[in-house]
Amino acid sequence: MNRYGQQAMRHWQDTRPDQMRELADPEAFFTQMGEDLEQAIEDLAAKLAGDPPPQENYLPRVRRLTMARFEAEGQILRGMLLTSG
Repeated sequence: MNRYGQQAMRHWQDTRPDQMRELADPEAFFTQMGEDLEQAIEDLAAKLAGDPPPQENYLPRVRRLTMARFEAEGQILRGMLLTSG
C-alpha cells in the first residue's frame, strides 16, 4: 500500500469508523484507492506542469515539476477529504 492509501485509511479510521468495519478487505481497498490517487496526482501534475519552456535549465525544470506535483497532491487529496466523510 502506498502513502496515499495509508493516508486514506487513516482518514477513514478517523472519520468513517463504521464504514471501515464494513470493508471485507481493507488492505485491498486502500491499496487500490492509493493507486488510484497516485495516478490521478500524476495525471494532474503533468497537466499543471505543462510543456517545458524553450531553453529551460535543470533547476527551473525541477522547480516547475515539483510545484506542479505539490499542487496536484493538494487538489486531489482535498477532493478525497471532501468526498469521504
